[in-house]
Amino acid sequence: MSIQVIRWQESRLPQEQELLRRMREEGLAPYTWSNGPHYRYAAHSHSYQKVLYCVSGSIRFGLPDRPEGLAAVDLAPGDCMILPAGTRHDAEVGPQGVTCMEAAQYV
Repeated sequence: MSIQVIRWQESRLPQEQELLRRMREEGLAPYTWSNGPHYRYAAHSHSYQKVLYCVSGSIRFGLPDRPEGLAAVDLAPGDCMILPAGTRHDAEVGPQGVTCMEAAQYV
């Protein structure tokens, strides 16, 4: 399975409760986390598929193994990334910080 990025298409910014409802309707159990500006996560992977929405701020996910030729994925409010299990990634939070909502999906 490949990385999926679903861009927010609506004219208004997403509300956290709306994203929570969407994820729960998909059978997911999401949780929310936040980091301050420029926080970094070292490269790692997960044993599950990660479904992640950017609620506010921005974040860049680096893909050191460059799956599908991608070097990075930038997420803004409302954008969703579905990261397959075992995909190595790192992350750097944008200049305004970030709040994300994510859930593990076992497929």
